[in-house]
Amino acid sequence: MDHGGPPQQQRQHPMEQQQQPYNPQHPAMMRLYEVQKEVASLGPQVCTFSGLQNDRDYKRLERELTRLLLEVDQVDTEGKPDLQGARKRAAQEVEGLLRYLEENATHPSRLAIEELSTSARQLVDDRVVAPQRSGGAAEISDELVDALQQLVLRLTQVKTEGRVPLRKARYRALTRLCAVQDVIEGRTQQQTLSLPLSGDTHEAVHRINQVMVKVSVARSQLVALLMGLSGRDSCAHLSRILTEMQVELDALDVSGNAAIRNYRKQVVEEINGLLKHLDLEGEGDDTRRYDLAQNNSIREIEAVRAHVSHLREGILRYCAMGDLSFRPKAELQGLLTHLDQVDTAKNPCIREARRRAVVEVQAVITFLDLREALACRQPGPNEHPSHRAVWLVLGSLSDLQAQVLGFDGKRADKSYMMLEELLTKQLLALDAVEPQGDETTKVARKQAVKFAQNILNYLDMKTDEWEY
Repeated sequence: MDHGGPPQQQRQHPMEQQQQPYNPQHPAMMRLYEVQKEVASLGPQVCTFSGLQNDRDYKRLERELTRLLLEVDQVDTEGKPDLQGARKRAAQEVEGLLRYLEENATHPSRLAIEELSTSARQLVDDRVVAPQRSGGAAEISDELVDALQQLVLRLTQVKTEGRVPLRKARYRALTRLCAVQDVIEGRTQQQTLSLPLSGDTHEAVHRINQVMVKVSVARSQLVALLMGLSGRDSCAHLSRILTEMQVELDALDVSGNAAIRNYRKQVVEEINGLLKHLDLEGEGDDTRRYDLAQNNSIREIEAVRAHVSHLREGILRYCAMGDLSFRPKAELQGLLTHLDQVDTAKNPCIREARRRAVVEVQAVITFLDLREALACRQPGPNEHPSHRAVWLVLGSLSDLQAQVLGFDGKRADKSYMMLEELLTKQLLALDAVEPQGDETTKVARKQAVKFAQNILNYLDMKTDEWEY
């Protein structure tokens, strides 16, 4: 499948497409070969560039490619068709790289990534970095943590269409934001620790307290670095500062005092926690990081999804015949356990892939549970009419869920719009049920509404075209 790969990966280079009938020593051909070498060196840079049009590297690549295009245009072909064809193919190759460079830098998904990154920077600057710079305390709250998590979720849902530059841009944005989350969560935990020991306890305590103050400043500097809010500092500079703190702590004599040793250990762990985030500058250049198709955890998740798909098809086939004997619930529960054990390595895209697989398994389990409940239902003569009305809607929802489980189309399909409309009608039918003071009906209606909303959410998830 074509995932929008760069031009030179989709076809042979023009110089390799056919055996040339003209003299390769011809000045025009020699110049075109020189251009070919430069294109070969620029191609990989274009293919992995993940920035925007105002980035320095974008302007450099655009300038170099434009220069090559002008040089190709100036090659004198002496009116010979073979040379004219070679020049045309060389020009098309350069134009293809220019087009690919621009398409990725201006792609709606790339702009969406930048917009979310800007929102994250503004949020972190307002709540964490700016207060610290002005001598105040960072505002770490549940609201901030939730807002960052929401931005991470929205970033994981940005579609990349399989384009390497877009995957790379999304991965870089996610790794930095997740690192900030980790640092902030560490700060939240640190705030709950006991206050530093009194300097009167031991002469080393005063030194450790001083380092703790420096660590607090370094934490804010790290957050600023990760979010691109620090113009002067660098990861290497901050790493040296933190390493010097470690050396200072290691040199302290705390022998014979367990409380002080434990205090120093806590501070060292704080420093180590910050140091582990300082290797992000080149991490996005590793294709294995952001191209998850070959990731072992993703392979595990995909194997589970394939298994679920096989079970789902069998369940729907049996149900269509009115046979409820095929109930592989234990097998499905085992798949949930398997998914829970998948190592996500704190990668938000892998976490999202796992979450979606869990939803797929749970959708099949809830379908089986409702089918069984409907088959076993034996309403008594004194059943409340409103309660009976809720069960009628649940019967309709079960039939619709079977269609949703088997749906394999897109949102533009008529069948999708029909399912969405029918599910919405069932929600309206539940809303119209009046419990008339019957508590059982109230509980049943609430559960039925949640069930209907879950089916709608599942249908939405199946058709949102998300990829790693």
